[in-house]
Amino acid sequence: MTENEFWQLVTRDTPEQDQQSLTENLRLKLNQLSNEELAAFDKFFAQQMRRAYLWSLWGAAYLVTGCDSEYEFAEFRCFLISLGQEWFEKVLVDPDALGLLTQWPLKDAYAYPFVDEYDLIAGELYEQRTGEELPFVPSGQATPQGKKFSHKKKQLKLAYPQLFERFPF
Repeated sequence: MTENEFWQLVTRDTPEQDQQSLTENLRLKLNQLSNEELAAFDKFFAQQMRRAYLWSLWGAAYLVTGCDSEYEFAEFRCFLISLGQEWFEKVLVDPDALGLLTQWPLKDAYAYPFVDEYDLIAGELYEQRTGEELPFVPSGQATPQGKKFSHKKKQLKLAYPQLFERFPF
């Protein structure tokens, strides 16, 4: 599995693609892979999750959705990965760049940048096939990297001006 192949598998068709069709598409694609390829895919996914374990990204998620739990933040990072390599790399460097995303998946007419258990699909398929779990690859440290974001409206506006304009707090 190459990095390019990984990104081809995880990237959503459109920014607003709903969670269900996104996960179904990935499941279908991964089902065609060998067990070794599933393990390699899972390792790539965990590496990207670890790279995105940043306070600055959590601050962006908090501003857009009020994201305040580890679980929600993992789902948010899955969403970022699903945007594809170009967006993912851009947002790692500048989380406020998400303010430039023209379309978002919606739930009840609100932005819903979460993909539930996207990171678990390869492991589920592997376990169904072999009866064994994939080797554990941690997806983050004990705490996110960087400086913790401020929950204060003024600080959020300064840190994420583009996102704040789209998602007033």
